[in-house]
Amino acid sequence: MTEVAPIKTPSLEGKRLSFALAEDRLAHYPEFRDFFVRTFDLDRKGLSEPGYVRAPSGNAYALIFIGRSGTPFPSGLEIHAIVDAIEPIDGDVLDRDLWSILRWMIDGVGVPWTVEDFDRTGRLYRVPAAPSG
Repeated sequence: MTEVAPIKTPSLEGKRLSFALAEDRLAHYPEFRDFFVRTFDLDRKGLSEPGYVRAPSGNAYALIFIGRSGTPFPSGLEIHAIVDAIEPIDGDVLDRDLWSILRWMIDGVGVPWTVEDFDRTGRLYRVPAAPSG
């Protein structure tokens, strides 16, 4: 449904991670936690490495999973854009990529979560990156 796809670890030479988004209550919705465990093999990898995705812009993003004692893993998530070491990321591109990543997550989680409801909510709140349709 979306053009976001998990990728293998990209080359990080000459790159840096630029913070984009955080969700510290991922464990509040087990279906999201389960999606990430399945998609990135977190039962085996744990905190050892991020998950990586490529967004429609071609930019790669690192999904850093957070663990907390006494909470099912992962309990949180940070998304970082992988950018050239001295270059900023274009804010409009970042917003569109994040919207696409969130749509990909919701599509992967499935019912009762739907991309259509997510897009409708984005239009209601006038999120510029939300599809207009």
